[in-house]
Amino acid sequence: MKLLLDANILSRLCHPTYEKNLALSKWIEKVVSSRPSASVCVPEIADYEVRRGLLHVALRSGRSTTRSLLRLDLLSETLEYIPLNTQTMRRAAGLWAEARRSGQPTAVKEALDGDVILAAQALEVSGIVVTENTRHLGRFVAAYEWQEVPLE
Repeated sequence: MKLLLDANILSRLCHPTYEKNLALSKWIEKVVSSRPSASVCVPEIADYEVRRGLLHVALRSGRSTTRSLLRLDLLSETLEYIPLNTQTMRRAAGLWAEARRSGQPTAVKEALDGDVILAAQALEVSGIVVTENTRHLGRFVAAYEWQEVPLE
């Protein structure tokens, strides 16, 4: 089972010592160490979304985000990294068009729409998305909040 981390989850893991993120960090450690059948994955689209946010904060505020960026790099190196490819992007384009046709878009028309790209990445590897946004992603792919992921 592949568990793909959405940007909201990945961002929280870049700040593992914040009290609200401790339980999530411990859960990830437990899954990685005790569930050989489960692979925790960093999708490239989630890495992009978190990385651009950290860089924007640094540029806008002058605050250093070096530690958070280093944690993101470490997560991308230690967990399975799922790069984007042409097949995934073409599938994402189809999901985007279908969501528009059905009147249920997940982002404004001009947006790149990371949700459909993440959903396409999950579909390509038969994965589950771990997210705080099950409403949008659940229309395309199995999506769970981290506390509710079925690991059995």
